[in-house]
Amino acid sequence: MDVQGTVAAGWEPVRDAFLRNFEQRGERGAAVAVHHDGVRVVDLWAGARDVDGETPWTEDTAQVVRSATKGVAAAAPLLLHQRGLLDLDAPVAAYWPEFKAAGKDGVTVRQLLAHRAGVPVLDRPLTLAEAVDLETATRAIAAQAPVWEPGTAHGYHAHTFSWLLSGLVQRVTGRTIGRWVAEEITDPLGLDLWIGLPDTEAHRVGRLGPVEEIEPPGSGALKLRPKRSVTEAYRNPESLTRRAFGVIDPTPDENDPVYRAAELPGSAGVATARALSRFYAATLGPVDGAERLFTPDTLTLARTEESAGADKVLLVGTRFGLGHMLHGPASPLLGPSSYGHPGRGGSLGFADPDAGIAFGYVTNGMRKTVTADPRAQALVRAVGSVVHGAV
Repeated sequence: MDVQGTVAAGWEPVRDAFLRNFEQRGERGAAVAVHHDGVRVVDLWAGARDVDGETPWTEDTAQVVRSATKGVAAAAPLLLHQRGLLDLDAPVAAYWPEFKAAGKDGVTVRQLLAHRAGVPVLDRPLTLAEAVDLETATRAIAAQAPVWEPGTAHGYHAHTFSWLLSGLVQRVTGRTIGRWVAEEITDPLGLDLWIGLPDTEAHRVGRLGPVEEIEPPGSGALKLRPKRSVTEAYRNPESLTRRAFGVIDPTPDENDPVYRAAELPGSAGVATARALSRFYAATLGPVDGAERLFTPDTLTLARTEESAGADKVLLVGTRFGLGHMLHGPASPLLGPSSYGHPGRGGSLGFADPDAGIAFGYVTNGMRKTVTADPRAQALVRAVGSVVHGAV
């Protein structure tokens, strides 16, 4: 496998781990980037841009990153709060009056961002056309009754997070979430990252698809079988788990240009690994002359736990901050202060403030994992080995 790109001296273990993903874990096409203290130290890509093709992945190849989009989109409410435009402890209905319907009048912005609003499902799933029409979709989520008392528990709002965040940001700013993120974050930072892919960039995006799940012996990856209750929940059409992941019906084709162009901040962002890494680096401090995104107070908010324990949707223990997923002690991430978000089946972006690390990984090969892809874990372990080696 011919790996392209650059690695700073001392960071070669990340390149080695990246290559092993192709040789031993069934990787078809991928890229990884790492910033350390605001400097890009890893920028690698290899394989084919399409999971079922032969056209080489190039420096500017981008991919749909699924729920890794959530980590970028979560910066919007944090920055609005930083600018004094959004009160995290105010009711969502203070900004979005229609949202108070069906017993949601007391749901706060903080609860919405921390997956505690109780609306991970819709009584009637949306078609793709309805889901990408933000007016239709936000109206549906505003009318939805919660399935648990808001604030009393948490559960992953896998797809409804898109419309919750879209509705809130549009009513606070007068702009759609995709436009706001572009104008306030990605364009100023020069990121190849879009929530709503423009037609002019469509030629850069590879095709996603499933890959064989291979894990080499002695790799150190977790080999725990899913609990029977989790497996059954994904199979049961009536379960909260299955319903949460099935709010768009039929399941959309993520290679469909309509889906890629949709402003769905919970699932449909398109990015390069370099863009994900640079975004998270900018939340920590200045990058290449660009000012930092988060003040120290906002950085504290990003890394602070708001929800923890049994997740009513995923049925495993999860931790969330204000839109970001936080990582537990069993994770290979560098420290407990890490914040970011994985994309189901592959991609990952995060920052570790204590280590000064920002990380981005994108792939076209989708596995069944939700939060702990072995390929991403292998790369993060390699990053950790370098950091702990005091490079």
